[in-house]
Amino acid sequence: MSILCWNCRGLRNQQTENQLAKMVRAKDPSVVFLAETWTDKARLVFVKERLKMKNKFVAPRRNKTSCLVIFWKEYFDLTIETFSKYHIDSTINKNKEGEWHFTGFYGEPDTQKRHEAWGRLRSLKEIGKAPWLCASDFNDVTKQSEKIGGKARPHGKMQGFRDILNECGFMDLGFMAPMFTWHKHFETYTVWERLDQAVATNDWFLMFLDTKVYHLDATASDHKALLIRPEGMECNQQKPFKFEQMWMAEQGCGATIEAVWKRDIEATTCNRVIKKIQNCGEALAKWSKTSFGSVRRELKDKRKLLTKAELVASRGGDVTHVRRLEQEINLLLNREAQMWSQRSKIQWLRDRDRNTRFFHSKASERRRGKMVHGLEEYGGHGGGFLSRIIFLLKSE
Repeated sequence: MSILCWNCRGLRNQQTENQLAKMVRAKDPSVVFLAETWTDKARLVFVKERLKMKNKFVAPRRNKTSCLVIFWKEYFDLTIETFSKYHIDSTINKNKEGEWHFTGFYGEPDTQKRHEAWGRLRSLKEIGKAPWLCASDFNDVTKQSEKIGGKARPHGKMQGFRDILNECGFMDLGFMAPMFTWHKHFETYTVWERLDQAVATNDWFLMFLDTKVYHLDATASDHKALLIRPEGMECNQQKPFKFEQMWMAEQGCGATIEAVWKRDIEATTCNRVIKKIQNCGEALAKWSKTSFGSVRRELKDKRKLLTKAELVASRGGDVTHVRRLEQEINLLLNREAQMWSQRSKIQWLRDRDRNTRFFHSKASERRRGKMVHGLEEYGGHGGGFLSRIIFLLKSE
């Protein structure tokens, strides 16, 4: 289980939507909270479908555009409680063991009205008893070290933020990767701030002692995204080999398989076939990295360079390199999107609607963690106890 929070600065931009979809595919969050979507409900329905989320709630606004939205998966037990222009509050596992609150929050950008947002947090504190997690863009910092560049943040305004955090009993969950989650380039300098963070009450923290918060690069917005992983679940999972149908459109795929299949292998007929299939998988994986992975590798390398450049710039260095890397990353993201779009169109033109809707829906489901609940002996006898399982394994 994980939660993704992002001030996306508008979902009308196709590049922003593409980056959001890519983050969701890569990190597989159970909940996605977005601030400053600035789009209509019809567009959000499309985004929900693209993210493969079953549920959606939009905090209504007076105008036609929406600012806050939360998506969550079908299997995730989430109940919406209250909402405003500053928040969407929800209960996880309501009236069940392990119940807790999650609030996606958006701080008031106008410093003269920021007390209104803090007042909303105060009211949530008064009605809530369960362990509480609150996250996203607070639009403020708690200390001077969380801001570099530009004018110093007035102590009184930071004190207001610190006071409400203390009043609610929140503790900072910290972060992995660079500190700053927001930046803005000016002609002669850049401002860096940690505006986005995750905070929680002590009883929530005791439920999830190993929680980690990651700052994810997202060049389509001036805010980084937050990925919150309770219990410290690893971000990266080793994926098994999977044959991609799109490879069949490339000449190199057939040549790779043919070359591997022609190799002589000393083994029985059955084992020889199995070994050749294994060798084909290894060869195709290497070929795929060379033919399809160049854009991905370059994106990965550029993001590493951007992280280093941001660190240098935040310490008073030149921001020209940061701007150039941001532009290069956006170009690579466009190229990647075009590559997949072209291949998907080729596949559709060739296969038409030959059951592809069914197979696409199945293939697009995110792989969930698989758990072995027990072993069953031939004939239907269960192997629930450890001694019985060991006996069954040794008897094979």
